[in-house]
Amino acid sequence: MHLKDFDYDLPSELIAQEPLPRREQSRLLVLNREAGNLEHRRFTDITEYLSAGDLLVANNTRVIPARLFGRKNGTGAVIEVVLLRRFDLRRWEALVRPGKRVRPGTMIEFGNGELAALTVSETPSGGRILEFSYEGVFEEILDRLGQVPLPPYIKKALAEPERYQTVYARTPGSAAAPTAGLHFTPELLDGIKARGIEWAEILLHVGLGTFRPVKESEISKHKMHVEYYEISPAAALAVNRALAEKRRVISVGTTSARALESAFRQGLLHTGAGSTDIFIYPGYRFRVVSGLITNFHLPKSTLLMLVSALAGRERILAAYEEAIRERYRFFSFGDAMLII
Repeated sequence: MHLKDFDYDLPSELIAQEPLPRREQSRLLVLNREAGNLEHRRFTDITEYLSAGDLLVANNTRVIPARLFGRKNGTGAVIEVVLLRRFDLRRWEALVRPGKRVRPGTMIEFGNGELAALTVSETPSGGRILEFSYEGVFEEILDRLGQVPLPPYIKKALAEPERYQTVYARTPGSAAAPTAGLHFTPELLDGIKARGIEWAEILLHVGLGTFRPVKESEISKHKMHVEYYEISPAAALAVNRALAEKRRVISVGTTSARALESAFRQGLLHTGAGSTDIFIYPGYRFRVVSGLITNFHLPKSTLLMLVSALAGRERILAAYEEAIRERYRFFSFGDAMLII
C-alpha cells in the first residue's frame, strides 16, 4: 500500500489546541464494523456500547518532563533535547535540535550546570545517545528543569500539565501521552467497573516509534522505532481468560494495542518486559484486540494505518470525512472514536 492512500485534508481550526474543561465531555464517534454505521455520541455514552464481560486494556505510562533546553559547551548555542528511551541510570536516547550542532563528543549543560550531557553517538534514526552527569536524583532534577513535550501541532501553552496525563498514569517514562485515555475520569471508570466491565493495565512508554513520520512511499518499507513495554501477570491472566472465553478485548488506545499484539505468542499473552517495533497496517490480522478506543490521527501516520488495519482503510477515511463535516476536534486534545 502507498503512503498517499492514508492522506486526508483537515482544516487547521479542527486541531484541538487545549483540552475541554471536563475530560469526559469529549464527543465520541462510534463505528460499528459489522453494521458499517456511524453514531455521534458523547464519551460518557461509551458504557452503552460495552457489555459485562468486556475487557478494557489501558496503558498506564506517565509522561515525563522530557523536553530540556541547554547550551552547547564552548559556543553557548541553545540546544533542545527530548528524551525518548532510557538505557540505564545515566544513558538516554534522545532527539536533539539543531542536530547538526550536536556531534559525538559534544557536551550540553542545562540549568546552572547541575545537569550535563555528553553526546556519545548518533542513532540510525537520527537521534543521539546522551550520557548524563549530575549529583542527586535525576528525576528530581528533570522535574525542575524539564517541560512536558506537547506535540508540535499544539501551539498553545498548557495551563494544567496534569491534563496531558491520564487519571490512571502510574509509571513515568513516556515522551507523549496515550491520548485515548485522556477522556476517562475516576467516576467514569467506577461506573464502567460497576457494570461488570473488566479493566486491566499494561505499560508502553511512548517514544519516537508512535509518532515518527512515514517517509517511504511504499508503507511496508517503513521501520518503526523501538519502544519499551511491560505486561503484568494480572493483565496477562485477564486477557488470556477473556480470549479463552471469547469475550471482547477492547484496547484503550493504539499504544495498548501495539503492546498487546507484540506480547502475544503461541496463543497466549506473555508476561514480562520487552521492546517492540511492531508496525500494524492493513493486512495485519489482530490476535488479541477486537475493539479500540482511539482519538483522530494525523494524515499519513502509522496510527491512522493501525486503525485502518482494524476497521478498513475506506471505512476509516469515510468516518474521518464525517467527523470533519460534523466539526469534531482532532488529535491529542481532540474527540474520541470507538471502533467495535
